[in-house]
Amino acid sequence: MKKILKIFPIIIMAILSACISKDADIMSKSEPSVKKQVVYQVFTRLFGNTNTTNKPWGTHEENGVGKFDDFSIHALNEIKDLGVTHIWYTGILHHALINDYSDYGISHDDPDIVKGRAGSPYAVKDYYNVNPDLANDPSRRLEEFESLIKRTHQVGLKVLIDIIPNHIARKYEGLTNPEGVEDFGATDNTAVAYEANNNFYYNPGEAFKVPRWENGYLPLGGEAHPLSDGHFEEFPAKWTGNGSRASQPGPHDWYETVKINYGERPDGTRDFPSLPAGFEDQSHDIHYDFWRDKSLPDSWYKFRDIALYWLEKGVDGFRFDMAEMVPVEFWSFMNSSIKKKNPEAFILAEVYNPDLYRDYIKRGKMDYLYDKVQLYDTLKHIMQGHGRTENIPPIQSYLADIEHHMLHFLENHDEQRIASPEFAGDAHKGLPAMVVSTLISSSPTMIYFGQEVGEPGAENAGFGQPSRTSMFDYIGVPHFQRWTNNHLYDGGQLSDEEQSLRDFYKRLLNFSIQSDALTGNYRDLHIYNLGSTPGYNNRIYSFARWKGDDRLVIVSNFDVEHTYNFEMGIPEDINTEWGLKDGLYNLSDQLSPGVKGQLTIVNGKGLLPIKLNPLESRVFQVN
Repeated sequence: MKKILKIFPIIIMAILSACISKDADIMSKSEPSVKKQVVYQVFTRLFGNTNTTNKPWGTHEENGVGKFDDFSIHALNEIKDLGVTHIWYTGILHHALINDYSDYGISHDDPDIVKGRAGSPYAVKDYYNVNPDLANDPSRRLEEFESLIKRTHQVGLKVLIDIIPNHIARKYEGLTNPEGVEDFGATDNTAVAYEANNNFYYNPGEAFKVPRWENGYLPLGGEAHPLSDGHFEEFPAKWTGNGSRASQPGPHDWYETVKINYGERPDGTRDFPSLPAGFEDQSHDIHYDFWRDKSLPDSWYKFRDIALYWLEKGVDGFRFDMAEMVPVEFWSFMNSSIKKKNPEAFILAEVYNPDLYRDYIKRGKMDYLYDKVQLYDTLKHIMQGHGRTENIPPIQSYLADIEHHMLHFLENHDEQRIASPEFAGDAHKGLPAMVVSTLISSSPTMIYFGQEVGEPGAENAGFGQPSRTSMFDYIGVPHFQRWTNNHLYDGGQLSDEEQSLRDFYKRLLNFSIQSDALTGNYRDLHIYNLGSTPGYNNRIYSFARWKGDDRLVIVSNFDVEHTYNFEMGIPEDINTEWGLKDGLYNLSDQLSPGVKGQLTIVNGKGLLPIKLNPLESRVFQVN
């Protein structure tokens, strides 16, 4: 979902720079119990779509739509072999869309409150079932998804899906609720703006009005539709998902959704307990026990029960949309309930305010948060040519105590494709950034389907603009379709350049999930060399990782034009930590088989000759 939160990375970086020492010799010691993990985010309805028509605002008959069955055992094995441990199936839950499924008892959705034709996966219409578009037989759509879960587990991958606790579709209808589950808002007191057990907020006495469209935008691109009449029946009007209290939200509001009430009054005071002091250090079990005897707002129980339902179906974890818009106390309740059911559940959340990171990790019991406004934004600026690598060490310093919890990525459904002109214009500019993003931390790495073959997101799908692969409309994904190769999933139509790019991702990701060093210690080498090593500059970034006898020196060149030759220094205390005495040590590049290096240590200090071509990286292992 398009973000409304505006963070200012330049201001943040200025604050962070004050947190590090003058030479940025920062040591991070992280000892997670498992090796690194890699999440492959796939937009489910786009994955297996082989149709290349790509008509703007096209129907699923015109432009095609992928199905659950497109994820064959072979396709899933190919994803796993890329170096993936978890697959995040995006757009699984039944959300509002423009298609006729009335034969299956599903009501029509109104184009005036749906974004695009295929609809936003973040406007969920039924939390207890899945998107009928994805099924060969919509009447058996849930069984088809359950079969996909089993196939995914069969090849050794874990399954993640979205839960969106901040908002739901404006026309929510639970058709397949388990016994005893009532729909959101079914027993709300709509005569008042707020009650603790209301699921929504209301504007009593006011009717909802659809937005006034701007800049030529019209639902379905202006195509005639019986329900596209500038009207949607909702009385009284509910508050909109992004927090707008207007009965007529604007076209840039999340007008297709309504805000969930968690017991937070309109004035900001709350009808639920606060966590006791010191609970940031307590276990999931202690958090779970704290909430057991509390009377809590109805929405808390509804979303807990939804999560437990999907765990029972075999889902292994969740990605929580816009988690910071929901009180952190709810997350303590929700996540401790999830971990009680499945202690190994993978919990990932979208949080963009760095001031809230520790609160949502420690008190909210999140496993992982997006490292968006710090590392991602900084790497994006560097890839675009106007950022400096010296801005990376302050981030690592600021996050040292929670680095394992900050998931790294360069693409996802919300962000521009690296290859798009609006981002970097060339997928290869992402290679050094991907090395740094993947190897600098013990945290999980995430890639977005098509990133590994340089997909630029250039199609005009309808709602929204190119540069991001559309999540609102039926569309094909051309570069990725060349890899799927009419469901052979063998890359048979990829160009040599695209295949080379995918091979790079495959080597990097597989190395990352096998390396012991990447779950151990981190040390910045950049500031140590910057200004003191001839030929070394702010288009280069370097750091060391190690655990036991697994010792790595990682160096990346972000420059698109220049080759650099220099003798990089390795500080004496690292060599001492590694047990290296004066002498010569052979190194081997873990990403480029056959490439060797030689580390010379004299009087405890190391010198490592480096040659880096444009956009090239070295991942040297000390033998």
